[in-house]
Amino acid sequence: MSENTLTTPVSSVAVASSAQQRSSVQPPPRARHPLALAVILTCQLMVILDATVVSIALPGIQHALGFSSAGLSWVMNIYSLTFGGLLLLGGRAGDVFGRRRLLASGIALFTLASLAGGLATTPTELLLARVAQGVGAAVAAPSTLALIVATFQDATERARAIGLFSAMSAGGATVGLILGGLLTSWLNWRWVMFINVPFGLAVTLLAPRVIQEPPRQGGRLDLAGAATATAGMVALVYGFIRAATVGWGTPLTVGCFAAAVLLLAGFVLIERRVGQPLLPLFLLTDRVRAGGYAAMLLVAAAMFGMFFFITQYLQNGLGLSPMQAGFAFLPLAVPIFAGARLAPRLVPRFGARPFLLGAPLLLLTGLLLLTRVDAHTHYASGILPSMLFFGFGAGFTMVPLSLTILSSVRPEISGAASGTLQTMQQAGGALGTAVGITAFTRATSHPSGTGPAAQHATLAHGVSMAMTCSAALVLVAFVVLATLVRPPRPARPARAQEPLGRS
Repeated sequence: MSENTLTTPVSSVAVASSAQQRSSVQPPPRARHPLALAVILTCQLMVILDATVVSIALPGIQHALGFSSAGLSWVMNIYSLTFGGLLLLGGRAGDVFGRRRLLASGIALFTLASLAGGLATTPTELLLARVAQGVGAAVAAPSTLALIVATFQDATERARAIGLFSAMSAGGATVGLILGGLLTSWLNWRWVMFINVPFGLAVTLLAPRVIQEPPRQGGRLDLAGAATATAGMVALVYGFIRAATVGWGTPLTVGCFAAAVLLLAGFVLIERRVGQPLLPLFLLTDRVRAGGYAAMLLVAAAMFGMFFFITQYLQNGLGLSPMQAGFAFLPLAVPIFAGARLAPRLVPRFGARPFLLGAPLLLLTGLLLLTRVDAHTHYASGILPSMLFFGFGAGFTMVPLSLTILSSVRPEISGAASGTLQTMQQAGGALGTAVGITAFTRATSHPSGTGPAAQHATLAHGVSMAMTCSAALVLVAFVVLATLVRPPRPARPARAQEPLGRS
């Protein structure tokens, strides 16, 4: 198991990559680092917020294009399905074909798809555009974190860059809610698509000019592994979507989960035998890293569940407009970004473990407060305090967790490592929404009345039960972090590095 400290550059990284870098590319000029980071973070923000920016615009989309109630959910789900299903393939493709090239190409496709979505006149056109957005996001997203690892060789600078990246990952969903509320209130639903176009063009044009292309790994794509991984992840994410909409016990839902288990088991067998695996399995044999991935999945599940149901409660329960509901999430977004900015400065001094144990308790406190939602809950007294706890908890959890997962990953496999990390986030989001909707549906299946007051009470009870499930997910994540994820304290001297084959 790797024992590298978070504050010491990994010497094996330097040994493995220095000769290759000298022979192929010069180190990226430090003067370009801020602009390169801005381009990378813009890319990450675009693909993350697009999962939520559309949610507030759904009523307008349904009215304009004539979606059925069942079909409307696919505006959200088909993006998550495509994005989550192709992430592992996108991560390995970046290692083989060039991460900067994949980032620029993925965002170019994402931008064109956003334009097509904004111009859509039928449900089919919009859904096809969302599929293309998901493909573009899956191509570009794994390269973002990999490019940060390759660009920032200094451990302190890298920690700060990963902190900002984690802030975009954790806060992007809330930014999407705020932005979606503003755009749908001031303009119309089409602008939640059009807003991607100028930023996408900027990323596509600037990336080749300000981001240095790391050395490619060459080789060939593991096509058998790509097929089984993609099919397995699609089956898994679709299973969660089906569970959320029609129940866990239907034949198709059970069949999706069974297929996912078989396909992902086949993927593992393939990866053990091929010379250039899509996912190097030693990424998961390290107890600290494997526990970090599991905790990331659970925390993401809790976060997406919270976003989904509190958005519904603010609009349908408290009667807020889309813009008001978006701004109601500001007390959540600000602490996330504040925590993500402070954590990279504090982790080198105190180590990651205090944050990995303390910050999830803040998340848990915020969710436990939300379990007390009832028909008499008001925003200022019932929702605002929980958002503050949740925001600081998310900000101080995501950064140390990302640093712990990536601290000992060599640059040549950083695409696969970051693709796996983001796969955990996407699968976790689908899991959290599915579990929450199941609890919500059961809690609201027998309303006590039909009047507005009874409907409000039923809604509040359903949200309370969904938040109980999210709290349970965070509790499990805390147990995983406490028992499996034990990164070394920064005061310890660096121990001898592992052989390169066991990063």
